[in-house]
Amino acid sequence: MEQKYAEVQIGGELKKYPYGTTYQEIAREYQKDSKYPIVLAKADGRLRELNKELEAGCRLEFLTTAEKAGHNTYVRSLMLLMLKAMYHVVGDNRKIDRVGIHFIVSDGCYCTMKGEASLTQEFLDEVKADMERMVREALPIGKHSEATYEAVKKFRTYRMYDKERLFHYRRVSRVNLYNLAGFEDYFYGYMLPDTSYLTCFDLRLFEDGFVLMYPTVENPDCLPPFAPEMKIYRVQKESMEWGGKLGIPTVGALNDYIVNHDPHELIMIQEAYHEKKIAEMAARIASQPEKRIVLIAGPSSSGKTTFSHRLSTQLAVYGLKPHPIAVDNYFVEREKTPLDENGNYNFECLEAIDIEQFNHDMKALLQGEIIELPEFNFKTGKREYKGKYKKLGRDDILVIEGIHCLNEKLTAELPRESKFKIYISALTQLNIDEHNRIPTTDGRLLRRIVRDARTRGSDAKRTIGMWPSVRRGEENYIFPYQEEADVMFNSALIYELAVLKLYAEPLLFSISPEEPEYEEAKRLLKFLDYFLPIPGEDIPNHSLIREFIGRGCFGL
Repeated sequence: MEQKYAEVQIGGELKKYPYGTTYQEIAREYQKDSKYPIVLAKADGRLRELNKELEAGCRLEFLTTAEKAGHNTYVRSLMLLMLKAMYHVVGDNRKIDRVGIHFIVSDGCYCTMKGEASLTQEFLDEVKADMERMVREALPIGKHSEATYEAVKKFRTYRMYDKERLFHYRRVSRVNLYNLAGFEDYFYGYMLPDTSYLTCFDLRLFEDGFVLMYPTVENPDCLPPFAPEMKIYRVQKESMEWGGKLGIPTVGALNDYIVNHDPHELIMIQEAYHEKKIAEMAARIASQPEKRIVLIAGPSSSGKTTFSHRLSTQLAVYGLKPHPIAVDNYFVEREKTPLDENGNYNFECLEAIDIEQFNHDMKALLQGEIIELPEFNFKTGKREYKGKYKKLGRDDILVIEGIHCLNEKLTAELPRESKFKIYISALTQLNIDEHNRIPTTDGRLLRRIVRDARTRGSDAKRTIGMWPSVRRGEENYIFPYQEEADVMFNSALIYELAVLKLYAEPLLFSISPEEPEYEEAKRLLKFLDYFLPIPGEDIPNHSLIREFIGRGCFGL
C-alpha cells in the first residue's frame, strides 16, 4: 500500500511527513533550535498534544515551557505525576481520603492531603523520589475517551467524589481520561506525552499542607526560591475554608446547591459575608484617627471601584466623611503616555500617572485647602476640569483607589502615618474538582470581558487580546507590593461564575475559529460549561459583581 504524505509548513520550510506521524516525532527534529523543551504543537492555530498524530497538511508551530500554554501543560502533567506517586507510596488507596490541589503559594501550588496517611516531610521526600524514578523511566501519559457514566463509576471507585459530582451535570456523552502507569484521572487541559519532560520540581511541607514547587514561565529551567507571602496566603486559606463551611468547595457542589436550594439564599449569605468583612475594615480605620488616607489597590477587574464606595458607606457609619478618588483621573495626557516594548501605550506603568499633580492635590486637601479635582476623558485622552471642587473637614477621609496605591512612589509626598493600605483581588475559592483548580485570573478575565462589552464597547476578542499586556502590568506594578497592605479583601463571590456564564458565553461565541483569540475563547467556553447558570436579577445592586454586569447603585 502506497504511503501517503502530508505537507507541513514549519517556519520558512515546507516538509512532508507520513500521515500518522506524531507531533512529538516532528518536534524532536526542531528541539535543537529551541532553548526550552517543546511541549505542545499548534496546527493551523489549534493547540495539539504532542502524542497526537498528523492527519492533514498544516502550518505547524511549537510551544515551549516558556509560553503560558506550555507552562500550564507542564504544571498539569506534574500534578498527575505527583498524585500517582502519592498513592503509590501510600500503597493502600483507602489510606488517602482526598488530595486537594488549591491555590498558588510562592510560585507553587498549595495542596492538602486527608486520610490515615501522615503528611510529613519524610513522606513528601519519598513521593518526590518516586516521581524522579518515573521521570527517569519516561513513562507514557496515555489518554482515552470513555462514556461519561462509566467515568463517573470509576471516580466513585477511586474516591474522587468531587469529580463524580462534577460529571453528574456534564451534558457530554464521553470524557477524556489520562492514564499514568495505571493511575487514571481527569484533567481540564492539555498534557505532556510522557514523564521525561518533568525534570524540575520539589515538594515542601507548609502550614497544614504542602506546596508543589515548579519553574515559572519566565525561568522554565529552574525552581524559584520558596518565599511564601503570608498575608495573601491567609486570605486565600480563609476563603477556601469558608467555602468548605458552606459545603461548596467545588463547581459540582455549587451546581448541587443551585439545583436543590434557592440560589437567592446563597447570594444573600455571600453578600452578608462581604459586608461583614468591609465593616470590620471600617471599624479598624475609624479606631485610628490619624489615618486620613485610605489607599486601595488591586489588579484589573478586582472590583476596586465598588469596594471603595461600599467601604465609604461603612466609614460613614462611624461619623467619618469619606471622599472616593480614582487615581485614573490623574493619567497624563495621551501623547505623554509611555510606550511598551511593542510601541503601544503602557497605561499600566506608574509613569502613566501624573504623580506630581496627584501629590500636590492630595497634600493640599490634607492641609485644608480647596482643590479642583480632574476627570480623565478616556475617549479624548485628556484630563478635564469641570468645577468639581473639594475641601476636607475635620472628620473627612480620602478613599483613593488605583492599581499603584500600594507603591510608596505614588504617594511619596504624603505622610506615612496618615495612610491605611488595602489590597483587593478576586481570589476564586472554588475548584473545578479536587485536582483541577480555577486560576484567579480566569475569573477576573471573565469579569473584564463582560464589563468591557457593556461599558467600553470592546468585544471579547479585543479584551482577550489585551489581557497578556494587562497581566504583565500586574506582575510588574501590583503583585510586588501586595504584602505592603495593612489588610486584604477577597472580592470573589462564590456564585459569580454561574452568573457571569450567562453574560460571557454570547461574547465568547462571537470569536471565529480563524482569529488568534479563538483558542482562549474556546477554553473559557469549555470552562463555563461546567457551571449551571444563576440569573442576575436577584443580585443586590450594591454587590461587587454589579460593577461588571451592570445596574449597580454606584452608577456602574
